[in-house]
Amino acid sequence: MRRAARRRQPRNGAAYPDKPGTLTDEKRWVRGWIDETYLWYGEVPTTLKAADYATPVAYFSVLKSPALTASGRAKDRFHYVYDTERYRQLSENGVAPGYGMEFAFVRNSRPRDLRIAFTEPGSPAATAGIARGAKVLEIDGVNVVSSTNTTAINRGISPTTIGESHTFVFEVGGVRQAPVTLEAASITRTPVQNVKSIDTGSGRVGYLLFNDHITTSESQLVNAFNQFRQDGVQDLVLDMRYNGGGQLNIANRLASMVSSSATTSGKVFERLAFNDKNPFHLTLAQTIYTFLGTSRTGATLPRLGLPQVTVLVGPDTCSASEAVVNGLRGIDVKVNLVGGTTCGKPYGFSPQDNCGTSYFAIQFQGVNNKNFGDYGDGFAPDCAVADDFDHPLGDPAEARLAAALAMRNGGACPVSASAKTQPGLEKSETADEQPYLLHRSPLREMRLVEAAPSPG
Repeated sequence: MRRAARRRQPRNGAAYPDKPGTLTDEKRWVRGWIDETYLWYGEVPTTLKAADYATPVAYFSVLKSPALTASGRAKDRFHYVYDTERYRQLSENGVAPGYGMEFAFVRNSRPRDLRIAFTEPGSPAATAGIARGAKVLEIDGVNVVSSTNTTAINRGISPTTIGESHTFVFEVGGVRQAPVTLEAASITRTPVQNVKSIDTGSGRVGYLLFNDHITTSESQLVNAFNQFRQDGVQDLVLDMRYNGGGQLNIANRLASMVSSSATTSGKVFERLAFNDKNPFHLTLAQTIYTFLGTSRTGATLPRLGLPQVTVLVGPDTCSASEAVVNGLRGIDVKVNLVGGTTCGKPYGFSPQDNCGTSYFAIQFQGVNNKNFGDYGDGFAPDCAVADDFDHPLGDPAEARLAAALAMRNGGACPVSASAKTQPGLEKSETADEQPYLLHRSPLREMRLVEAAPSPG
């Protein structure tokens, strides 16, 4: 498509393969891509005219289904574009500008309550001693709790360039802290954290925090499960409350490591259901992802062989993370959910690069071994527990983990842990409306297959 001849691919320095074209050509390509590959192409309004939109991206943004889910939410909440090179860096290596701390709103209207959900090891935030639970009071002198200057607040919490600096004032344990200035750096995400084995009165329980299904997570997951095997864990708590998804094969391997080879052998982890045009000309066998028994390197995966697993979840648990839950339930592994309702994204796509922009349009729905995949409104928790910002993630006293440990032998959800029964909670802290991460990239709410088929 339309591109200056001197532009080169940042990844390898080679010239882009697309050919020069007009603005009309680009818009025609966008419409054609939607009409051919979009899962709900028949629901896209026919009254939309390319000439009414200044750019291909603007045109693409409206070419989606206007339908709603049973709860009244938009069915397609995941239609977006991304700079191709930034997408590659984030999806493969988890690299992006930032301070290395995740923000979460406990209350997103005034008086706001903005907290730190977690920090990345070795990041500017971690080096400055900022930890989970810290409440943000000010950014660059602007009162985060009460100010109407949301532009300044958003600018501070979402740096876009390396070296960009902003000054924060935090409250920790009810005490106002001295101002701290943080400079944005190139943050490499550590997707697997806090791997530990917890001794309980009824056996040893493995725990890990898993935040991103990116390429680097595979070896970290394998190492964690090898540790669990060595420790002889009898149960597992998988914390994916902040995991928006990513690569489907990572989710597949994670689910396989939870279960046994006898349970997963020959079974479907996820089948991809495309539109009736079969746009990528796939056979039935090509749409089926069976449970994987080996890593990318061909090494045999370590397995725990568990008949059940507890997953800590919330509204930021999305897409490939939900596929782990659905895939295991499809082979009758009992999955206990503790926390809040998940995001509701049984859909995915193969990103299409064009002129330095990667287009993400829903192209398939994922269904499990039992052909179930209708969870557009998310998975409801078996035990509703508010996110606990007063304890570190992985602390057995943290509310969600504590509830999971209490329930591991079939016990009931602790009444005191249920968000709906706790007095004094804001509306946004109920089980139906849990705190959520702020300004999370759409790339962290995805289900991606590794190779994009080419439509004929």
